Amino acid sequence: MSETTLHASTDRAQGSRNSRRLRSAGSIPAVVYGEGVSPLPVSVDAKSFRTVVSGEQGLNTLIDLDADGQKFIVMAREIQRHPVRGTVAHIDFQVVDPNKPVVAVVPLHVVGDAVEVRHADWEIDQQLFNLEVLSRPDNIPTHIDVDISHLTPGMVIRVGDVVLPEGVAPAGDPTISVVNTHAGRAAKTADAKS
Repeated sequence: MSETTLHASTDRAQGSRNSRRLRSAGSIPAVVYGEGVSPLPVSVDAKSFRTVVSGEQGLNTLIDLDADGQKFIVMAREIQRHPVRGTVAHIDFQVVDPNKPVVAVVPLHVVGDAVEVRHADWEIDQQLFNLEVLSRPDNIPTHIDVDISHLTPGMVIRVGDVVLPEGVAPAGDPTISVVNTHAGRAAKTADAKS
């Protein structure tokens, strides 16, 4: 994974009035925090931030943050948005060690065709759309495919059943359902009649 450079200014004044001024000038108030770093208030250019996280890795992009000469390797962790406009109102940048695993949220894509489920008039129900994984920052996948082609009526795919790339492990409960199968309307009607 390539690191992307983002410049930050450390001379931002605290307070909601100053934050509003920053936002109207095209900047986003932010804070840098992490192990061995005391919280550092900064601001970043909104357009530059959008460019940095609009790549394939999205919010899991490893960012080289240059805060007026202080250099940090960070990931955008907490993003607060304006409740109406949806624009980014504040960012928390977490300092990470590129050689140590971090927890990241990765989208799940259901692939394949569950022919047996379809032929039995059953339905596929995706329960989980994102998965928390533990991985080194340079090894975080852009998405994870969940193959449903082997499913039969009544089967469930759980987090522990999902095939993950090497070096990537689930960060949460492995028993949580990712995909369920359940009887469709036609199958329920047929069962009620018999």
